[in-house]
Amino acid sequence: MKIGVMSDTHGSLPYFEKALDLLEDCDVIFHIGDVLYHGPRNDLPEGYNPKGVIEKINNLDNIIIARGNCDADVDQMVIKHPIEDGYVLTEVGQVTFLLDHGYLEPKEEIIQRAKDKEANVLILGHTHVKELYMDEDLVVLNPGSTSIPKDGSHSVAIIEIEPIEGNHHQVDMDINLVDITTGEIIEL
Repeated sequence: MKIGVMSDTHGSLPYFEKALDLLEDCDVIFHIGDVLYHGPRNDLPEGYNPKGVIEKINNLDNIIIARGNCDADVDQMVIKHPIEDGYVLTEVGQVTFLLDHGYLEPKEEIIQRAKDKEANVLILGHTHVKELYMDEDLVVLNPGSTSIPKDGSHSVAIIEIEPIEGNHHQVDMDINLVDITTGEIIEL
C-alpha cells in the first residue's frame, strides 16, 4: 500500500502537477489543506492557476482532503471531493491516520487528540515546513508545501505500508519526504 501526502498547494498548477507525477502510483493521496487560494499572507505562487488545479483534483478518484485555513466554502462548490472540516480520521493498510491542517488548535492539543483516537500517524500542514519525528508511539509528519515552502524545498511525503509476513496485525511502514523538483529524498 502506498500513500502520497501533500499540503499547501495554494493553487499552483505546475507544482501540483509535479507532486502528482511523484505520487502517480499511490493508492491514496492525502491533501492536508490550503488547496486553491494563496492566502493573504503569501505571495502569489508560481503558476497560480486554481482552475487548473481544480480540474486535476476532480480527475482523481483516490484523494482525501482536510480543510485548511485558506480553503473556503466556495472551494467545495468546484471540487467534487469532500473538503473535510476539522480533522479526518482514516485507516489505510491497518494504519490509522489523523489528518489535520493544524491551525485551529495548538499543536500539543492536536497531538493529544491523535493519541486519544489511537492514531498511528498524525499528518499536519499549515507551517510549510517539513517535519518527521516520533512523539512516544505516534509518528508526526508534515510534508511541507508543494508551492510555497518556508524551508527551502517544494515537497511531498510518500508512505509505504507492507504487512509483516506471518503477522496479520503488524506492518512495516516507510516514510520519505521527497523534493518534487528533483525527486530526491530529503533527510531532516
